[in-house]
Amino acid sequence: MNRPSLNDLTAFVAVATRRSFRHAADELGMAPSTLSHAMRALEERMGVRLLNRTTRSVSPTEAGFELLGRLQPALTTLDDALDSIATFRGSVAGKVRINVPRLVATLLVRRVLPVMAERFPGVIVDIVVEGRLVDIVSAGFDAGVRLAGSIHKDMVAVPLGAAISFICVASPAYLERFGEPGSPEELESHRCIGHRMPSGKLYRWEFERAGQELTIEVGGPVILDDEELMVEAAINDLGIAYVASSAAETALVEGRLRQILTAWAPAPEGVAVYYPGHRAVPPALRAFLDVVKMLQK
Repeated sequence: MNRPSLNDLTAFVAVATRRSFRHAADELGMAPSTLSHAMRALEERMGVRLLNRTTRSVSPTEAGFELLGRLQPALTTLDDALDSIATFRGSVAGKVRINVPRLVATLLVRRVLPVMAERFPGVIVDIVVEGRLVDIVSAGFDAGVRLAGSIHKDMVAVPLGAAISFICVASPAYLERFGEPGSPEELESHRCIGHRMPSGKLYRWEFERAGQELTIEVGGPVILDDEELMVEAAINDLGIAYVASSAAETALVEGRLRQILTAWAPAPEGVAVYYPGHRAVPPALRAFLDVVKMLQK
């Protein structure tokens, strides 16, 4: 058997992971027909079918899954080895594009970017703040940042900072006028500030206590899609808001808001930087990830 080239193996990993010749071809910068022909040639060279093809989809065969499982860690190790000599070529330079939700964008600006500017002045960090969960590969991003539970399993995730807690808050004036709810169910009789998600759906508030989980559909006089505006609305006595604790931190310290239903606050959720595990990690992204990992120590 003729040993396949590294390019062919990398292309196979892209197709098997993306489950699409078109998406894999976009990632690799080649025509889908060329990529399909290369995969046929790879299968002939190895003497085994690696991919099941239909008119609408492509998926690995049993042999394909076996090869994919062994290739992914090997290619990652190879990428790490190549990146390890970046310092011998001089300072790291380039641009890293990252898709980030607003609720953690401030964390990057406050903690990560100052260290990046100090350690890697030649790297430009291009941050796009966006609420919806996008396909970072097809959208042209090097990495994304999301709640760890929402990251696809085929991505490599690197923890970022402390976990995020979601809390209910209201102004002292609102609570004096309408009273403080003693349980999540009582929110149905209160004015609540709605949260419209990027998908257009209204977010249903989530609570947890002693293993009991509740999801409440709330109503109120205003619906917003930005956490800073939700905090401002609560400060201005418009109702109860359900936001990340970091968004309301200043208002809580200053006494303009009070946290309520503290016993029902859900467990904090971890946040992570994620990137495709089947593609080479460019030096600029590697530098960014190194800073993120350093700040966790």
